[in-house]
Amino acid sequence: MTSLDNHRRPLVIGIGGTTRAASSTERALGFALRGAEAAGARTRLFGGTFLHSLPHYAPEDPQRTDAQLELIEAVRQADALIIATPGYHGGVSGLVKNALDTLEELRADERPYLDGRAVGCIVTAYGWQAAGSVLISLRSIVHALRGWPTPFGAGINTLETRFESLDSCSDPKVAAQLATVGQQAAQFALAFNTHLTPTHLSATPEGRTAKVLTLAS
Repeated sequence: MTSLDNHRRPLVIGIGGTTRAASSTERALGFALRGAEAAGARTRLFGGTFLHSLPHYAPEDPQRTDAQLELIEAVRQADALIIATPGYHGGVSGLVKNALDTLEELRADERPYLDGRAVGCIVTAYGWQAAGSVLISLRSIVHALRGWPTPFGAGINTLETRFESLDSCSDPKVAAQLATVGQQAAQFALAFNTHLTPTHLSATPEGRTAKVLTLAS
């Protein structure tokens, strides 16, 4: 693969994990990111340790930490995302929600929030009820951020499935499901040419129209 080919590969950003190192949530996310890589994408992970370093998002305070700016800029450049959260008390964890709240800084972008990008959703929980309900909640958050949830989302019951290491999953079917999440996110980016960054598009309405006509031809 040439350097130019590598540059054109879509970038898939993974966001997820817990305050606990090597959590099941972060390891599940790793399986999905490897699925995206197998489909032709580049990937970057913002795991639990990084998310724990983010301060509480305060929109009234214009100052942003280096970690906040790093996340914001990475998502700005992303062609697709995969978000993984544990199910805590029937909802998305505060750690992951704070990271998503930080993306409010993308509101004035040419592609605001997660507009035009596929977002794979993964939930880990101790039981099927939480896995299902939190997955629905996470997909709703993605909709609110103008993202496109991938058709397949993975709900994982960690009472039944174990991730003993970074590349070990006790249930091959779960591993395949996680890979599917990553593959769909990458394939969406490839199919819709979202791996072309906004700088490749003209800022004028005429330029954007010309790009649409090119893709449709």
